[in-house]
Amino acid sequence: MNVGICYGDADRQTWMRIEVPGESTIEQTIALSGLLKQYPEIDLTVQKVGIFGKIAKLDTVVQDGDRVEIYRPIIADPKLVKRRKL
Repeated sequence: MNVGICYGDADRQTWMRIEVPGESTIEQTIALSGLLKQYPEIDLTVQKVGIFGKIAKLDTVVQDGDRVEIYRPIIADPKLVKRRKL
């Protein structure tokens, strides 16, 4: 199966397409992508993951054409940031 995977931090973003075996989970897809080595700060026990913008569990099986996403933790309250801009 061919799936996309993406992650970005404040300085750089990575998006790639990789081949994974059928019945691969999100966790297996992330491991196969090499993103955990490229971004050692990723902590899958804390950070949320998803497919096409919808939160999913690490054991969710990916489908051909899916885009797996690793989300960074929110470090600022969006409401406070909006107030600072005004």
